[in-house]
Amino acid sequence: MLVLTRKSGEQILIGDDIVITVLDSRGDGVRIGIDAPRGVKIQRNEVVRAVEEANVAAAAAGPEDEERIKNLLGLRRPEAD
Repeated sequence: MLVLTRKSGEQILIGDDIVITVLDSRGDGVRIGIDAPRGVKIQRNEVVRAVEEANVAAAAAGPEDEERIKNLLGLRRPEAD
């Protein structure tokens, strides 16, 4: 890991086409701006992890969860007589 100290307004270059600019720093937080090509994904780690956890939880749903969801959506199966 490369660790750098930057002041507000200073930039970091990654490759030929990604520029990170320090916009502001207050207390223990830093605001940054990122200029990158449209095809480059820029995501916050905590959001990616939350989506992964939600996907794992959804994949672990059992048959009782399916019925509960159908009931909530009004998609109940007709009862057999």
